[in-house]
Amino acid sequence: MSKILISGASGNLGGLVIKHLLESQGIAAQDIIAASRDTSKLAAFAAKGVELRTVDFANPATLASAFQGVDRLLLISSDAIGARIEQHKAAIDAAKQASVGRIFYTSMLNADTSKVLFAPEHAATEANIKASCLAYTIFRNGWYMENLFMAVPPAVGNGQWYTSAGDGKTAYIAREDIARAIAAGLANPVADNVTYSLNGDASYTNGEIAALVSEVIDKPIEVINLTDEQLLNGLLAVGIAADVAPLLVSFDTGTRAGDLDIASNDAATLANIPLVSLKAFLTDNAAKLVG
Repeated sequence: MSKILISGASGNLGGLVIKHLLESQGIAAQDIIAASRDTSKLAAFAAKGVELRTVDFANPATLASAFQGVDRLLLISSDAIGARIEQHKAAIDAAKQASVGRIFYTSMLNADTSKVLFAPEHAATEANIKASCLAYTIFRNGWYMENLFMAVPPAVGNGQWYTSAGDGKTAYIAREDIARAIAAGLANPVADNVTYSLNGDASYTNGEIAALVSEVIDKPIEVINLTDEQLLNGLLAVGIAADVAPLLVSFDTGTRAGDLDIASNDAATLANIPLVSLKAFLTDNAAKLVG
């Protein structure tokens, strides 16, 4: 069996991908490599027989040796917003130097046109992968349902949800459903280069989400529609850092523009299992919604 390396294996998505390679796809542990900056966080995988390797995108000179013997490389986008293009390019170059058979990358929906501020980093990485002449699979990941744990609890607390998303919709998807789909794509790669859009099979406005949350927790939430400027000023007024607030606003700008509302059944098709509905997710996580 070919070796599959998962970068960012100590993160939420990487760990779930390995879980589904083992459990859903039946990949042998010895054919999986879990990679991270800190392999001490991967002891549970080592106990299952998964090989561990140190992969640090900030230390590019070490990457080619880390990728030796790897046929399929899952490059999970790093958390270094602002430095991703250079880090990812170093990983792509190292993958080519190590003769990796195929590179898989976790991008975002509408990476080339999205108004979300970090979208250009994903678009540049996609372009660099294509220019590398490596075989590739790009997973354009949708917005996690888990992202609602940031926006909803404050709205529940004060009964108001401030947003500039307007009537824009988001096709939320559970992180585990994305991981299950990625694992399937890794275990059963197609011959051609391919880009998948991994998002939920239903999309919702923030008003519709507020109504679902209200139904789950039995507490009303009023949606307050603002302009981007008003939302930015409000975030700054409550202490959100000046370098973070514009990014948060761009999420709503992108939502309003339809960047997070894609008609695709790629996730369900790859996973070969029905996706978790937003209503079921909210119900199962009711305690987290109230903070």
